[in-house]
Amino acid sequence: MIPLEHYLFVAAALFCIGLAIAVTKRHFIGMLLGIELMLNAVNINLIAFSRHDPEKLGGQLFALFVIVVAAAEVTVALAIIMRVYGHYKTVDPDKVSELKQ
Repeated sequence: MIPLEHYLFVAAALFCIGLAIAVTKRHFIGMLLGIELMLNAVNINLIAFSRHDPEKLGGQLFALFVIVVAAAEVTVALAIIMRVYGHYKTVDPDKVSELKQ
């Protein structure tokens, strides 16, 4: 059986990678990808803690809820990105200047 610390280490590394991607990328798709990696790191934590205490399924239910919310978030974000691209012909947030006013 894999110890809990290994799951937490992988989740922390995945969260840090996702945060770095979300902060450093210069287009909306990259930011969205970083956010999704961070949500997957949270899911790993929830499942690991749920596996650590097998009598309670709360962690697995929360992970399922996070997956559903992430799917809805991706759908809405991609629709917004498509509208922004259709109007501005770019996915670079720095070049979308009218939203700053």
